[in-house]
Amino acid sequence: MPTVSLQDDFTHVPDLPRDVRSVLELAARSMFQLFADTVEGMMLVDRQGKVVWISEGYKQFLPALGFQDESEFVGHAVEEVVPNTLMREVIATGRPILVDLLTNKAGTFLVSRIPLRDDRGEVIGALGMVLMAHPESTMQPLMKKFARLQRELDDARKQLAEQRRPKYTFASFIGSSPQVMEVKRQARRVAQTDSTVLLLGETGTGKELLAHAIHAASSRAGRPFIGVNIAAIPETLLEAEFFGVAPGAYTGADRKGRDGKFKLADGGTLFLDEIGDMPLALQAKLLRALQEQEIEPLGSNQVLKVDVRVIAATSRDLPQLVAEGKFREDLYYRLNVVPIRLPSLRERLGDLEALVEFLGEDISRRSGMPHRDVAPDAFEVLRAHPWRGNIRELRNVLEQVTMLTDDLRLEARHFRRALATPESPLQPPVELSPASATAAEGAGAPGAPAVRPLGEAVAEVERQAIQAALNATGGNKQAAARLLKISRATLYEKLAQYGPVPWPPAGGR
Repeated sequence: MPTVSLQDDFTHVPDLPRDVRSVLELAARSMFQLFADTVEGMMLVDRQGKVVWISEGYKQFLPALGFQDESEFVGHAVEEVVPNTLMREVIATGRPILVDLLTNKAGTFLVSRIPLRDDRGEVIGALGMVLMAHPESTMQPLMKKFARLQRELDDARKQLAEQRRPKYTFASFIGSSPQVMEVKRQARRVAQTDSTVLLLGETGTGKELLAHAIHAASSRAGRPFIGVNIAAIPETLLEAEFFGVAPGAYTGADRKGRDGKFKLADGGTLFLDEIGDMPLALQAKLLRALQEQEIEPLGSNQVLKVDVRVIAATSRDLPQLVAEGKFREDLYYRLNVVPIRLPSLRERLGDLEALVEFLGEDISRRSGMPHRDVAPDAFEVLRAHPWRGNIRELRNVLEQVTMLTDDLRLEARHFRRALATPESPLQPPVELSPASATAAEGAGAPGAPAVRPLGEAVAEVERQAIQAALNATGGNKQAAARLLKISRATLYEKLAQYGPVPWPPAGGR
C-alpha cells in the first residue's frame, strides 16, 4: 500500500484554503456552528453590556429567570437580567472565561464567555454560551470540588470579617463624667458622617477604643476596620504597608503582589495610630490618598480608586510639629477636620470606681482568678496617683496587684506597693513630732480681715477635728480615722498636708 505524505494529502483537497487567515476564519465559522448546534443556549452582548440577541435554545431559561417573553430580556443590561454573570468583566478586560460555573435562581450552569473584537482588535461585545445545564447530574466530582472550595472560601471570608470587625462600641468607653459624656456626644455625631476624625489625648486614654466605636456606629460598620500603628512599623516598610506592592516590584517581592492597608480598608475605616510619627517623605503621598481617594501601589503605574474613611490619633502636639517643620501643614489641616480630645484619667477621677470595676472583671475573666473587691481607702490612694499612663497604667496596676496577692479585698496597702516607683517613691507616713506653728494660726494678726479665705477656714476645722480625734484615742491613728469616718490613708494625707499636729497636747500626760 503506497504511503502518502501530509503535504501530498493537503494538496489533493481542493476546497481547503491555503492562507492562514482563511483557515482561521473557516475554523471560527465551524466552531461557531458547532457551538450553535451543541450548546444549550447562546447570548450576544454589545460593548455597553446590553443583551442584543439570544438563541432559540436560550429562551428555555427565560421563565426560570423571571421573564415571559424575549422582549422583556433583550435590550437590558446583562447583569440586570442574568444574576451573577461575568459578561461585563469579559468586555472590560478583553479576556475570555472559557469554563465557569454560573449559579443563580435558574439553577447551576457550565458556561463559557468569549470577547468579540473588530478588525482593529477592539472589543465590541461578548458571546456567552451555556455549555451544560444542571451539570451537577453529570459532573459530580467537579461539582463536589467546587462546593468544597466555595465552603472554604466562605469560611475564610467569615474568619477575616471576624478579625476585622470593630471590637468595641460606645458602651465599651467606660465613664459617665461630664468630660466623657461630651466625648461620646461628639463621637456619635461624627460617626454619622464620613469626615476625617483626629483623636487627641495622652497615651492610654482610649483613642483606639473610640475609633472602633465610631466605626461600629457608622454606616461602614459591616465593612473592614483596619488599624495601623505607624510608630511600630519600620520607616522603610511604611509605603508598602500603606499602599501595597505590585507583583515583582523588587527583588524578593511576592509574584502575586500584596494589598496595602488602604486597599484592605476599602469601603470601611482606616485607623492611623500615632500619626505624629509619620516620616515627612511619606506624608505627601498620604495627603494625596486622603484628598483624591486614590493610591498607587509600590512598583506600579496603576492608580487605584478606594473608598476609605480615615480616623487618625496622636498623643503628640501636631501644631508644634508643624511649627518645627516635622509635620506637613496641609496634611495637618486635612486630618484635623473633626478633632476630638480625650480627657486624661486625672481629669475624670469621677469615673475611677467604674473603671476599676470594669477592668477588675475583665482581668478576672481573662486570668481565671476570682474577682477582687476594692476597699474605699484604696480609692483614696488611687485618686492621689498622677496616672501618667492613664487607663493603660490603671489596668497594669490592677493586674499586678491581683496577681501578687490572694486577698479577696484589695486595700490601700496593696496599691501603695504597686504604685511605688524609683522615680516617685511613696514613703511610709512619718510619725508626728511635737510642734504646732501653722500659718493659719497667724491669721488673726492686727489689721487682718475678719473673714478668712475658705480654704484656710476649712483646713483649720479639719486640723482641730484631727487633734480632737487623736486626743480621744491617745494618739492611735487607726482609731482616730474610725472616729473621723475616713480611711487611715486619708488621715495620713491630711497630716502631711497640714503639717504635724501636736501630740501629746500641751499640758497632757
